[in-house]
Amino acid sequence: MTLQLTKAIAYYRVSTERQGKTGLGLEAQQVAVSAFAETQGFNITGQFIEIESGAKNNRRELIHALAVCRKQGAILLIAKLDRLGRNMVFISALWKHGLIFKAVDNPHTNKLVLHIMAAFAEHERDMISQRTKAALQAAKRRGVELGSYGKNVLSKRNKENARFVCYHNEAHN
Repeated sequence: MTLQLTKAIAYYRVSTERQGKTGLGLEAQQVAVSAFAETQGFNITGQFIEIESGAKNNRRELIHALAVCRKQGAILLIAKLDRLGRNMVFISALWKHGLIFKAVDNPHTNKLVLHIMAAFAEHERDMISQRTKAALQAAKRRGVELGSYGKNVLSKRNKENARFVCYHNEAHN
């Protein structure tokens, strides 16, 4: 008699292009999700990787992963709740609308714990934003010219990366 595995879709997210290129954050998530799936009887039938802020709710790969979960009747596996998002209302809405997901670092969470963890994830997002703004203001006071690198270098690099991501996503659809 063979064990029937539960279908799962893996979703991995990092916030910055640098994190995506080094792969370290993604690799740690993949190892955690794979180990959990293997020990808990999940068959990962698809995986989605995204480089995007957790503050944004309209993320292309997440939307695609959710659609595949619904179509296959699969569970969404994430390494940690903040990889799903850093917006309490968004995470609560996913739960309320019947999305079944498991954060492998806390797989037996209940509604109360989910709300508390989502609130902490949102709070951390706000704290990251405040630290970034303070650092930028300090750099300005020191006379650092902000924005020229972005205008001259990053905009060109981002345009090329966007072409690659679009091509990469289309190739996997």
